[in-house]
This record gives sequence, C-alpha cells and structure tokens, in this order.
Amino acid sequence: MKKSFLYACFCAALMVSCKKEIEKISDTLKDTVSSSENPVAEKDSVKKDSVAKKESMPPAMQENGFYNALVLPKDKKLRDSVYAEFSKKYNERERYAILALNRLDSKNKWNADTLVVPAKIDTTLMAYSPFPMQLDVLSGVKKFVIFSYPIQAYGVYSNGSLVKWGPTSMGKKSAQTTRGLTFANWKKKLSISTVSSEWKLPYNFNIHNIGGIGWHQYDLPGYPASHSCLRLLMKDAQWLYSYADTWILNPGGATTKAKGTPVMVFGDYKWGGRKPWRKLLEDPNANNISVEEMNRLLEPNVEKMIKEQDNRDRVADSVKTAKAMAVPAEKQEELPAN
Repeated sequence: MKKSFLYACFCAALMVSCKKEIEKISDTLKDTVSSSENPVAEKDSVKKDSVAKKESMPPAMQENGFYNALVLPKDKKLRDSVYAEFSKKYNERERYAILALNRLDSKNKWNADTLVVPAKIDTTLMAYSPFPMQLDVLSGVKKFVIFSYPIQAYGVYSNGSLVKWGPTSMGKKSAQTTRGLTFANWKKKLSISTVSSEWKLPYNFNIHNIGGIGWHQYDLPGYPASHSCLRLLMKDAQWLYSYADTWILNPGGATTKAKGTPVMVFGDYKWGGRKPWRKLLEDPNANNISVEEMNRLLEPNVEKMIKEQDNRDRVADSVKTAKAMAVPAEKQEELPAN
C-alpha cells in the first residue's frame, strides 16, 4: 500500500514537470515566432523611413565621367532646393554654359527633368563643340554659318576655322525651318513677328526674305519650338548680328546687287525621340559631326559661296569708292558762290 502511494506521487510529480517543460517549450516557440516577425516589421519601417528621407533630399549628381547627370525632381519645393544648390556650386557663367548645353535659357531652366553637366566647365563651350574645329573645304570662305537640325546647334566658321558655336531652337514639326544653302539678307535690332504682333524679336537677321525666316533671340525650351525661325540666346544673337554681312541692294532697293554671309540648314530632328544631348552621358562624342559628313554637305556649295563672296567684295568696294568720290562733290556744293 505504501509502495503504491509513493509510486502515484512520483507519477504525479513527473506529469507536473512535463507540463511545465511543455509550457516552457511553447513559450520559447512563441518568443521565436515573435522575434522572427518583429525584424520584418522593423525592416519595413526602416525601408519606409529611408524612402521618405530619400524623397525629401535633393538628388545627388550621377557621375559618369566626362558628362554627369543632374536629375531634377518634379516637386517644386525640391526643385527649388536643387536650384539653390546648383547656384551655390556653379557661378553665373557656368550655369549659363550648362543650360546652353541642354538647349535651354534661364527662363526655361526647369523644362528638362535631367541636366547634362560637364565634369569640367568651359564657359566658352568650345571644349564641347559638336562641329569640327577645322574644315579645309571652307578655307576660302571668309564667313559661314551652319545650323544642325539633328542636334539643335549652330556653328560659325571663318576661313575654315570654327570660331563659335551654340544652342538653337529651330522650327517645330509643323513649321520646320527650310533646309539648304541660303544667304543672309537684312537685319534689324528689334523686329515684330509677322505671326503675332506680341512677339518681339531682338537682333533679328533675315535669311529667307520671302519666307520671313531669320535668326534672333527668343525662348530656348530644350527642343525645336519656333515657327520656322532660328532661335538663339541673347548673347549669341547679338554676336551674330555684328558678325554676319547683309546683302547689298541697288539704289531704291528694287534688286539685289550682292548677297550676304552664306548660311546652311541641314538634317532632320528625331521627333519624339530621346534628346540628342542626353546621349552625351553614355558617349561624350555622341553629337559630334565628322569632317567627312561636313565635307559631303559643303563641297557641292563651296564654289557658289566663293562666287557670291567675291561678287560682294567687288560691289562693296565700288560702293565705298562711290561714297568717297561723292564727299568732295557735296563739300563743293556747300562752298559759297563767287
């Protein structure tokens, strides 16, 4: 009887011990599951916080080598923040050059969602020229201006040497600029557009008199947007206004005695495609026009350019001589009669 009682107590104690062990194991499993779930929640929390912080900060410059990408956020406040940093990092002339590379003026600086920024800033832009620095085919041509539709840029050559280049905004798809060789005609410091009297065109230089096409200062939004004209930055319009030669008309202006500086517009823009200057991020030579391509364009027209140039020189000399001879005659008329 005594043995049976002791055996019953032993079994009861064993059962209590097993129950506690089972509860302990159960609690341990719960803790393990709980601890395995919490890190997931923490990771999500960290991820969300990280995204929030990232969105509230201006994007960093994406450095790719010769050209870097400055990504511009859509949010206006963030854009203002980016512009503030942009203004701190680059001076006025450097900002002007960066925007010019992106075919933008200061008014339209945020039209792009990404700015192509050179690793080293050359405020003359000559280090980034898409046009060849020297063209022997033009060695006999004193002045020449060329506009490229594909890359929305112009170049200026003097006796075959590139002296200047810059951005332009040419005719939009529905009003494209006429291609081919033409010559500069008349110029006016401030013209009024024939399309709308509200459009003021500073430093306008006409190249198609009947078509009313010329180059002048106007908005550069980063794509072809004009009504056939060749838009320029103000400084470029002023420079070209002084550089190029006008036509010379007969007395009374009825006919042309001599043509002005030769001008060529060539190529086609890839409408709806990636902006050509964006390709510089992958290939710094992506926009370059080869000497061979330029030669193919120019060789058929060089003879005509030189012919018109020589004619203009002769006419200009004769006009100058006529004016010089007219001066003494005018002075003689002013003398009192005997």
